[in-house]
Amino acid sequence: KVAIKGIERELICPACKELFTHPLILPCQHNICHKCVKEILFAFEDSFADGGSESSNQSSPRIRISASSMDRIDRINRSGRKRNSLTPRSTLFPCPSCQRDIDLGERGINGLFRNFTLETIVERYRQAARAAIAIMCDFCKPPPQESTKSCMDCSASYCNECFKIHHPWGTVKAQHEYVGPTTNFRPKILMCPEHEMERVNMYCEICRRPVCHLCKLGGGHANHRVTTMSTAYKTLKEKLSKDIEYLISKESQVKAHITQLDLLLKETECNSERAKQEASHSFEKLYHVLEEKKSAALRAIETSKNIRLEKLQTQVEEYQGLLENNGLVGYAQEVLKETDPSCFVQTAKQLHVRIQKATESLRSFRPAAETTFEDFVVDTAKQEDILSDLSFHSSGLEIPEINEERSRMYNKALISWECPGKTDSADIYVLEYHKLNKEEESVMWQKTEVCGKSKVLSDLDDDSSYAFRVRGYKGSICSPWSREVIMRTPPAPVFSFLFDDKCGYNNEHLQLNPRRTSVESRAGFPLLLGSERLQVGCYTTLDYIIGDTGIAKGKHFWAFNVEAYSYLVKVGVVPSNKIQKLFHNTHDVTSPRYEQDSGHDSGSEDAFFDSSQPCTLVTLGMKKFFIPATPAAPKDPASRILPLPSCLGICLDCDRGRVGFYDAGRMKCLYECEVDCSGLMYPAFALMGGAAVHLQEAVTAKYRECHDDI
Repeated sequence: KVAIKGIERELICPACKELFTHPLILPCQHNICHKCVKEILFAFEDSFADGGSESSNQSSPRIRISASSMDRIDRINRSGRKRNSLTPRSTLFPCPSCQRDIDLGERGINGLFRNFTLETIVERYRQAARAAIAIMCDFCKPPPQESTKSCMDCSASYCNECFKIHHPWGTVKAQHEYVGPTTNFRPKILMCPEHEMERVNMYCEICRRPVCHLCKLGGGHANHRVTTMSTAYKTLKEKLSKDIEYLISKESQVKAHITQLDLLLKETECNSERAKQEASHSFEKLYHVLEEKKSAALRAIETSKNIRLEKLQTQVEEYQGLLENNGLVGYAQEVLKETDPSCFVQTAKQLHVRIQKATESLRSFRPAAETTFEDFVVDTAKQEDILSDLSFHSSGLEIPEINEERSRMYNKALISWECPGKTDSADIYVLEYHKLNKEEESVMWQKTEVCGKSKVLSDLDDDSSYAFRVRGYKGSICSPWSREVIMRTPPAPVFSFLFDDKCGYNNEHLQLNPRRTSVESRAGFPLLLGSERLQVGCYTTLDYIIGDTGIAKGKHFWAFNVEAYSYLVKVGVVPSNKIQKLFHNTHDVTSPRYEQDSGHDSGSEDAFFDSSQPCTLVTLGMKKFFIPATPAAPKDPASRILPLPSCLGICLDCDRGRVGFYDAGRMKCLYECEVDCSGLMYPAFALMGGAAVHLQEAVTAKYRECHDDI
């Protein structure tokens, strides 16, 4: 027999660190108190309402939510999955045992089973711990008597007299099941939490939980493999018994491992002390170097000060000699008293030279030494940066790499990274970034901590380049910084719109997705019927579609993807006063230029065609970007053909009357021209043949989460 007191660790709730009270089984097969589940979810609701988790951590004096659990609550909060109205409501719960976010489904707590077996074991443990404490009768008049039995059907405890009164012979209550005194009353039949009136009679092998027949017929387990409860009971009991017998048979091996672990504990203590001594020695070496540098710097300043003071003091004495009856002037006055010409000339010549020098120094006064000590300022900026990064570097922690293909710069910046070994060896990552500015001498990195492998940044300036780097942390150990990656933000704020499915939309040739973010041209049966009018050299019509929102002023940017198989796509802008002309100008499927009876000269028609365009467009197709033929464009046609970028962008500046076409991946301008912005401007697209255009989705916190799942 296993002693009850020896299994206390298995009976402790991972959330409140106390004995289980009405334990529930989570989908991850871990147990937690019913009250703890509610308190953690209440903390989540509080953090969702308050926009943070600082106050929610104090929501209950009983529960102890760890910092990592609160971080996961904040992450679930930011993800928005719980509040998404487009999908069935579900509840995410951060399991304190496995540190994972568990989906509790639409029913939340009500969909969890109560672990009656664990509850019974906890009750036996409580009884063993409080053997001296009696359970009193629930029906005695004060003072109550000690109970002698408990009725499992009535969920109450009785003394002998009260039990006879409430369970008389010859009644239905006389058939009730009774046991010794207990406070743990469990139902005789386990009911399904999803269908409360149905008892569980099957076991789902996929979800590893009991289910009822309604769950199997039309519920969430309809397509799952199930077995009868008796079969599952027999199978699981045999497996558990074999596993227990195996562990008992390996008792000597377990004891050997315990002995080895005890040695490892002592070795860890010794090694930690040794590591502390080595770290202290390393810092003492730094202190010693700093003290030497400090002493040398102070000595240099003191020496320079003494030299300067000596020079200034000498200069003061020289100028004091220029005063009357003092120094040089006094000596010269005494020489002037000499009456013998030969003696006077002999002395006055040298004296006159000294007087002239004193006169010149008086006219151009200049201190003999500088008073400032600007040359003795110690620049420690680089050393401070190095010391701020001082930490335990480990070769076992992989250096993360920023994935430029998965990172995006749009309305916000999505920075994504991964480890070369595809293993998440770090507990947390630190992402640093700074704006590239040639005028700034020192670089000021902005820092943010991230639990996952991507981060959405929303505080970046438009039309600016930023450098990004990331490192991983596992406890106090960190990896080296990743390679710096430079990315550029869009040239203007992002303009959001959808394809307009009303104004001029041709649903016979074009097909929109339900969200109106993608359009595809279909060269179907109507176009085939129209081909009866085509002659040699004729061109077919373009199918136009515009955005559902116009631009009146300011500078705006939007991006989109053109499928590589697209034959012909035109993109640009159209003013509101020319929209009707756009949709009614090209319904003829033949060109008069090539009609046999037209008699038109093809040479003059190009100019007419260019000047008659109602909107500003550039041509894309066959994986190429075609720069329009303008006077400023290169004359060689081959030089006007560029590879088609994976993502294209358009920047419209209504104030300056210019529109630019960009490689949105590198934010590089490919072509720019003037445009008439006198009215509302709408994004315009034209497709012909097999082609498709997809609008770029905005970067959101939910996008980041889905991005991480991918």
